[in-house]
Parts: sequence; structure tokens; C-alpha cells
Amino acid sequence: MSEIIIHSGERFEQVYLNEPGLDLHFVQEAGSTLKIHVLNIPDGTSGDRDIEISNNIVVEQIGEGCETEIYALAHLQGEAHVTTETHVKHAVGGGKSNQLLKFVLEDQARGRFIGDLKIAPDAQKVEAHQTNRNLLLSETAEMRTQPQLEIYADDVQATHGASTGQLDESALFYMQQRGIDKEKARQLLVGAFMKEVIEAIGEQHFAVREQLLNAIDGVVE
Repeated sequence: MSEIIIHSGERFEQVYLNEPGLDLHFVQEAGSTLKIHVLNIPDGTSGDRDIEISNNIVVEQIGEGCETEIYALAHLQGEAHVTTETHVKHAVGGGKSNQLLKFVLEDQARGRFIGDLKIAPDAQKVEAHQTNRNLLLSETAEMRTQPQLEIYADDVQATHGASTGQLDESALFYMQQRGIDKEKARQLLVGAFMKEVIEAIGEQHFAVREQLLNAIDGVVE
């Protein structure tokens, strides 16, 4: 795993789309901004339905006033398996980090998220948030979430949250009552769940963002 250094004051944004094996290590100097998007949205072909995906993301804030945003999304079918790990370390104070990771699992697909957040003793005035939301579309899909927070500073704001559930049956019923068939309603609800992550992609990657937004209806069929 080679280091990618984000130099002082630099802004870096990258989209990683359908790369089954990522091993990323970022080091941020003072005042730098890092924004990464890890998206695994296979097209549902036979080869994708048993794919093994492993994403490992390491971020070290070694300079003050850094900002980090990590977005991840996986929509898997068949017996596909995804493991996503994030390791964010605030070594100094004044930094911010925000993580939003979503998984949509169908059939016998399995997902695992390990979120490691460390705030060092001298890293005061840090704001760090980690959110993992999961949608299971079958009774045999499985998701495991393991948040690991190590906070050694006193003057910080740090939160984490995780939720796993199925589609809202009342919302499905409501949409069907208004003339939308059940499968289309299902697609719309799953698409809305996924869009929050995709819409976070910046203007620098406008074409990729629009391609994914336009493809969502086909992806969830």
C-alpha cells in the first residue's frame, strides 16, 4: 500500500468505481481537503453475483485544520461479498472527518463494515462523524457492522451510528395506492436510498455522477 500525500492547502477528490480490491493510504498535511467515493455497483451479470470485494481505506491527518470525507456504496446480489474497512486517525487538532457508508444487499449477499476512528490525546477541537446504513432486500442477505472508536482527547465532537433494515412496507403500500406498481415502487425506494451517496460526488466528476444517477433504475431491477 503506497501513500498518497495531500499537501498543505491542497484539495483532492477521487471516485473509485467497481474496483474489487482497493488498498488506499492517504496522508493529509495542514489545511488539506480529501474527498473520496468508493462505489461498487455491478451490473448483475453472472460473474458479478459471486464477486468478492475488499476495500481498505486509511487516512491520517498529520496537519491541523484538515477535512476528510469518505463515501462508500455497495449494491450486491447473488452470493457476492463485500468488506469495507476505514481507518481514520486524527493525529493533531482542528480537523474534521465525515464518513457515510451504505450497503444494499439482495439474495445471499453478505457485507461487512469495520470503521476504525482514532483521535489522539493532543487532537483537540476535532469533529468526527461516522454513519453506516444498510438495506437488506431478502431474508438471507447478511450485514455485519463493527465500529471501533478510540478517543483520547477531551474537547472533541465525535459520533457514530449504524442501522440495518428492510424496505418500508408502509411506503410501498402508499405508493401502490397511488398507482405505482410494487416493483417500480421498490426501485424508487432503493434508488432514493442510494442517491444520497452518489449525489455527494462533486462537480469535478459530474459525468460519473450523472451516469450513476441515470443508471440507478436499471441497477435495482
